[in-house]
Amino acid sequence: MTEQLIDAMVSLTHIMEEESEQLSRAPYFPEMPEIAAVKLRLTGRIEAEVARMKREAPDNWAERLAPEERERLAEASRGLRDASTVNQQILKRQIDLSTDMMGAIAAEAQRLTGTRNMTYSAGGGLASSEAPAPISINARL
Repeated sequence: MTEQLIDAMVSLTHIMEEESEQLSRAPYFPEMPEIAAVKLRLTGRIEAEVARMKREAPDNWAERLAPEERERLAEASRGLRDASTVNQQILKRQIDLSTDMMGAIAAEAQRLTGTRNMTYSAGGGLASSEAPAPISINARL
């Protein structure tokens, strides 16, 4: 009953572990888009399997499982949880680093382009404003 669900969970766990290992070595690798697509497909498959099992046994499908099947499902769930936690931490770190880097690039561009404007007001005072520096991002790494 849960064979496809467990298979998808174990596969997703392995994919997340592989992605975490790759990201811990380098911030980008060529297979990254493929891994993201596989993660989405496996997540969809897990959701579909859980929905199917809830339709077949709406009261509580997990209680109907044999003890050894329940243990295999629990083990797959724990493995997926642990891999997800590590993967989430590494991805958060990568996103934070990218955000910091973009902020530093924007600040340096603004400093170099001198986008600070000074204008005289009607009463003779000076007003200053800083326009954001134009930044173009090359989406291809």
